[in-house]
Amino acid sequence: MMRLSALYRYPMKSAAGQLLDSSRVGLLGLQGDRRWMAVDAETGRFLTQRLLAQMTQMNVHWRGEDGVLLTAPNMPELFVAVPTGEDALRGVTVWRDSFRVPDAGDEAAAWVSRFLGRDCRLVYVPEARARQVDSGFGEAGDKVGFADGFPLLLIGQSSLDDLSARVGRELPMLRFRPNLVITGAEPYAEDSWKRIRIGEIEFRVAKGCSRCIMTTLDPATGERSADREPLTTLKTYREREGEVYFGQNLIADGAGELQVGMTVEVLE
Repeated sequence: MMRLSALYRYPMKSAAGQLLDSSRVGLLGLQGDRRWMAVDAETGRFLTQRLLAQMTQMNVHWRGEDGVLLTAPNMPELFVAVPTGEDALRGVTVWRDSFRVPDAGDEAAAWVSRFLGRDCRLVYVPEARARQVDSGFGEAGDKVGFADGFPLLLIGQSSLDDLSARVGRELPMLRFRPNLVITGAEPYAEDSWKRIRIGEIEFRVAKGCSRCIMTTLDPATGERSADREPLTTLKTYREREGEVYFGQNLIADGAGELQVGMTVEVLE
């Protein structure tokens, strides 16, 4: 029997993840997931671990609709309130999408800039300002916050176990930053799914997740693998048309509560 074995939330894009026992799921995925983002102060372009490995050491603790608590090594704690509709809007860019979202203020910007060593701003995306999912893989009204392209990512534990065996060492799931982890399926079984149900919520499987250099970063230390693993091994058997795939992007049809241990049913 397949079950939901883990839930992860990433309150800030590319900052550390948090393991959850349960979570509300809505239009933008898990509650509080990737609603905050650091951007270049001049251009508004999104910043990630691809460029700044030290982002692995930033912890952004979700405090509900009130805000987030920022913590990092050798930095004071800072609570940042969710910007209101009266706060200044800032133009930001995530890949090819450019849009305007509330700026979290100068104190938050100074904190993030100090830790990352460059001039940054911290921004927040309200649901009303979320982006439309690529129409080639989603439907009208499907939205995503600051995640790369989709509101949810699923990985089968057996798939990671198989990859770890091929690499020759155990790889932490957080290298791949999923939201949902499934046990009880064959390795890469998720590749063939089109629709699944967990609890009372149905999910569409939108497309495979193409992987990048971020998978070579140790999420605990921020150090990059000298052998470029697991990307090197993934390229030997998970590459097609120049992209390397691992995990599946999901879109929820409706809202509800997810809890670790729930049964997972493949509908199609």
